[in-house]
Amino acid sequence: MHEQQENGPLAGFTVGVTAARRADELGALLQRRGAAVLHAPALRIVPLADDAELLRATAALVADAPDVVVATTAIGFRGWLEAADGWGHGEELLACLRRSRILARGPKVKGAVRAAGLTEEWSPASESMAEVLDRLLEQGVAGLRVALQLHGEPLPGFVEALRDAGAEVVVVPVYRWMPPEDPAPLDRLLDAVAARTLDAVTFTSAPAAASMLARAEHRGLRADVLEALRHDVLPACVGPVTAVPLQSRGVDTLQPDRFRLGPLVQLLCRELPARARTLPVAGRRVEIRGHAVLVDGGLRPVPPAGMALLHALARHPGWVVSRADLLRALPGAGRDEHAVETAMARLRTALGAPNLIQTVVKRGYRLSLDPTSAPPADGEG
Repeated sequence: MHEQQENGPLAGFTVGVTAARRADELGALLQRRGAAVLHAPALRIVPLADDAELLRATAALVADAPDVVVATTAIGFRGWLEAADGWGHGEELLACLRRSRILARGPKVKGAVRAAGLTEEWSPASESMAEVLDRLLEQGVAGLRVALQLHGEPLPGFVEALRDAGAEVVVVPVYRWMPPEDPAPLDRLLDAVAARTLDAVTFTSAPAAASMLARAEHRGLRADVLEALRHDVLPACVGPVTAVPLQSRGVDTLQPDRFRLGPLVQLLCRELPARARTLPVAGRRVEIRGHAVLVDGGLRPVPPAGMALLHALARHPGWVVSRADLLRALPGAGRDEHAVETAMARLRTALGAPNLIQTVVKRGYRLSLDPTSAPPADGEG
């Protein structure tokens, strides 16, 4: 998942994806816009075929059929029917669902409902649970028994709104979120966040955000990760519920107006380029992105060491930065200033325009900022 399309709005940026469900879809949307994607599922979805809570909810509905059933995910709806079948309640559950009004959150759920020989009453084009809730409240739910199939995470406000409107709500939890079996990808993502080599991290569920922070805590990285998310790595959440674990720890998040993957990606396409540093250097327009540079609109991938040097130079554009200071900016460079010269040579080659960076004999290096933008001469140092 590291392909990128030259000159897309996200070209030169690296985005982390923490989703377990729909990760491929989100990754493809980002890559089509030029981003490099680091996928690290923060969760795994565990079916609850042996779970007493799901069995109790199923038995309660079989004994007293609901007036309305809200099906939220295809995988969850199918899992519910399969679990009921395993307990010997399959036919009874189908019979009670046939007597209920079924609302399906989106086309995939609608397909799962129809595959079971059932028919939905309605499904929103938006795939929005908010629209499902609005319809139920508009039609009136006072005195109705409503079954709500969940897929591993709660829907804060949804159940409460129905109960406040007079409904009896039976929650049907079909799947549970658990930490990933292999934490190595998540550890790589956390290391990248702490090192600021990611430009953004996306979250599509509150449990994923909570799981990532819990893993950071376990590894002793909590403070570094939170500091990076507050200042350097953009946390992008699909909606306000997803953002709660981050915001409760003082991390401001970016959220689209419509709580779906497409608008989330569109938001990143606007925000990340807007945060990039653009400078007039040696008669060229240089835009410094996460792992690449746009030179007059042409994408130039740059190795990590080169990006570290470039960021150090761009913090004081036009000023001389000493070799000692640049050495400190190089990750794992040790004490040999020759490492700066080697990384600088590779950076100039990567940029394709060696004159963008000027060598100042016995002092260091500086960006060749255009004269109209350069600082006063006595500001050098």
